[in-house]
Amino acid sequence: MDHSAHHTPTAHDHAAHPAHAGHAGHGTGGVTWGAAAKATLHCLTGCAIGEILGMVIGTTLLWGNVPTMILAITLAFVFGYSFTLFAVRRAGLDWKSAIKVALAADTVSIAVMEFVDNGIIALVPGAMDAHLSDGLFWGALLGGFVVAFLVTTPVNKWMIGRGKGHAVVHAYH
Repeated sequence: MDHSAHHTPTAHDHAAHPAHAGHAGHGTGGVTWGAAAKATLHCLTGCAIGEILGMVIGTTLLWGNVPTMILAITLAFVFGYSFTLFAVRRAGLDWKSAIKVALAADTVSIAVMEFVDNGIIALVPGAMDAHLSDGLFWGALLGGFVVAFLVTTPVNKWMIGRGKGHAVVHAYH
């Protein structure tokens, strides 16, 4: 069966492009650790911006731990999705399609990161009550990001290797 009619300018063979060589083999598990780490770092950047902003806002407004964490997690998802959303919009996708791609690309990655990162913050004694000026606050937060990166990278590798998660973004750049 001829599938050339389904080959659009935005969905193309990644193996033919040197910049996408690490992504070759979607669906076959052939994705590299470098590609998975890059996808995780992309996601972590948006999550970190949102989470730090949420923590700073909640702490500055003297909110309790629960509302501050809810704000931080919400902003982590917003910023995490927005990085992908605006990238695929620049590639020519309409808003509805771009939102679908961002949700498919980042939901699991952001959820795993937020679960791990916030779990670490909750488990570090005193971290939940630390102030912005405390080293414990920043140490727990940054340590949580590191562990979240290490836990989420294999998840992203597994997903990308099956054509899921961040792999859906690569059809648009």
